[in-house]
Parts: sequence; C-alpha cells; structure tokens
Amino acid sequence: MRIAILGTRGIPANYGGFETFAEELGVRLARRGHRVTVYGRAHHVADGLEMHRGVRLVVLPTIRHKYLDTIVHTGLSTVHAIAARYDVILLCNAANALFAGLLRLGRLPVVLNVDGIERRRRKWNALGRAWYAMSERLSTVVPNVMVTDARAIQRYYLERYGAGSTFIPYGSELAPAGTRSTLERFGVQPDRYLLYVSRLEPENNADAVIAGYEARRRAWPLVIVGAGPYSAAYVEQLEQMAGPSVIFTGAVYGDGYRELQAHAAAYIHATEVGGTHPALVEAMGFGNCVVVNDVPENREVAGDAALYFDVAEPESLARALETVERDPDAARRLGAAAARRARRLFSWDSIADQYERLFIDVTSS
Repeated sequence: MRIAILGTRGIPANYGGFETFAEELGVRLARRGHRVTVYGRAHHVADGLEMHRGVRLVVLPTIRHKYLDTIVHTGLSTVHAIAARYDVILLCNAANALFAGLLRLGRLPVVLNVDGIERRRRKWNALGRAWYAMSERLSTVVPNVMVTDARAIQRYYLERYGAGSTFIPYGSELAPAGTRSTLERFGVQPDRYLLYVSRLEPENNADAVIAGYEARRRAWPLVIVGAGPYSAAYVEQLEQMAGPSVIFTGAVYGDGYRELQAHAAAYIHATEVGGTHPALVEAMGFGNCVVVNDVPENREVAGDAALYFDVAEPESLARALETVERDPDAARRLGAAAARRARRLFSWDSIADQYERLFIDVTSS
C-alpha cells in the first residue's frame, strides 16, 4: 500500500509522541514492503532530507505560531496528499479532523488517531478549546475509522458522543543507548537520579513534581527533560521554584534521551490529561520504577507496576520518592514488573500489525 502519515512535525522524531509514533510505525510498515510517506514541517526536518530509515519525507512550510502551526501545515499536507493519491491516510491529532473531511472529499480513506482530550489542556485559550471541542465531534463522523490509544479515551468518546473507535495503544520499546556521554554532560550517575520527561506546560505538572521533590531533602538529583516553546513564563516559574539539585536539560532526543531513560533510578510521570503518554510507556519499556500521577489514563498504562501519587498533594510524591531512595531493591522489582507489562501490552511490532490490518480493511471496504 501507499500510506501517508499527516499531522505530525515529521521525522526523525525530535519533538514529541506523535513524531516517535510516526517514525516507529512508518519504519516497520516500510520494512514490510509498503511505501510510507511522512509529512513534516520545514522548521523540524533537516534541509534536503528526503528519506529516513526507508520512509519517504515530504517537507512543507507552515506558520510558526502556537495556534496556527498544526492547522496550516496539515492544510497544505492535505492538498498535497489529495494530488498524490495515496491508498490510505493516517491523520494524527483530533485538531486535524476538519482535514479528514477534505481528504474524504478527495476520495482518500482516512484513519484518524485522536490522541487525548486536548480541549482540557490549560494552555489553550477559549478559541483553542472551542476548536478542539468542534474537532472532537467531527472526529466521530468524518474519518473512515477513529483510533484511540487508551481505553479511557475510547470510553470518553463512546459516553460523550455515542461513537465507537478502534483501540490501538502506543509502543514502548526503544533501542538501548550504547553510551553514557549525556549522563556525563549533565553530571549524573547511573541509577542515582530521578527523571521527569514532558513538554513544560501547566497540565503536565512539572511544578507539582518540583514541589514534591523539594518537600524533603533528597539524596539524588531530579533531571527535568523537556522544553516549553509556548510557555516561557511557566518555565521561568519552574526555574525559580527549583533548588540546586534540579537539573533542566531542555529537549533531548535520540541517543541522549535513551541514555537518560535507561539509567534513571525512577521515572516520574505527572500528566493529568491525554491518552497513553509516550514517555511513560517508554520508561516502562526501559525497566524504570515509574512513579505516576493517579488518573485513569495513567493507571490504565502502568497497572500495578507503579507507585502512585496525587499531583494536588506534593507530600504524596515526596513519600513515593522516599520509598524509591530508601529501598532500591523494591524499586528495581517494580521496574522489572513495568518492563514485563510494557513487553506484553505495548510492543511496536504488535501495534504495526494492528495498523496494517486496519489499513487493509479500510482500503478494501
């Protein structure tokens, strides 16, 4: 099949979960003989890059603005994809549901992965929330198939809109890192630091993580990986809260990211909205002890292979981190359980199988 993936910033993955998803899925489908194209944005993909790991790249311009970046780029990608006549389109992000309609008018089958409940994110103003509310409704009627990556999100669409969806989770396994140069660069030792990974936006609760970490004296530093390209004031607030043992690395990808995940004593996950969060399943895949904000979406992913806390109560995180530092053997056992759960539920090869079958069904119906 000729498959196109639209709605991400492009590959190689250098931003977030949808980009890793596009790369890991696209590469696997290409290895199976499909012709896979991923559309990317000019400011996220290196100039002149036309292929990556067997996947063809189409790089188009956009407007670099919090509210326009995704919409403008997906609009241009939609026009290009209609002219290119792919067999099936995988469209990422519920915000792009309107373009699923244009692709359908262009007689192209569309599978839409809606991600989480984006309208609940605190970063959006009233207009942004209204766009996502409209897009949620469109997601239930416009594409050929709507995909949800968490059972909690699947239930949300069923209960709110009466709309069914196909559940396919996010993958966990990443290649191990062969070096420790990133650890050396940030001055941390294997198995003797705590790790937090997320875009630095309010609903991801980095402030609550810092508050819980700082609530008690800590033996190990806290490494915060991520950037906040549209939330400078919030990032400044985090830096003011943090003591000298909190290390802000900025965005880290590729080998450096894998190093930090592979050698952490524990991974802290504090998101409150969304579906299956990539960094959490990746941390589980690396065998980290995961310390997780107790909301349904996160509990669905981590199950009984985690320590839980409440972001509204920093002391609950402080207690969980004290458990990790006081009993490293118990933390390692939890990490091993998390790795087993990740292998069973979040295999990229299994996920590629499911998408391949879905694409075959959509194109033959």
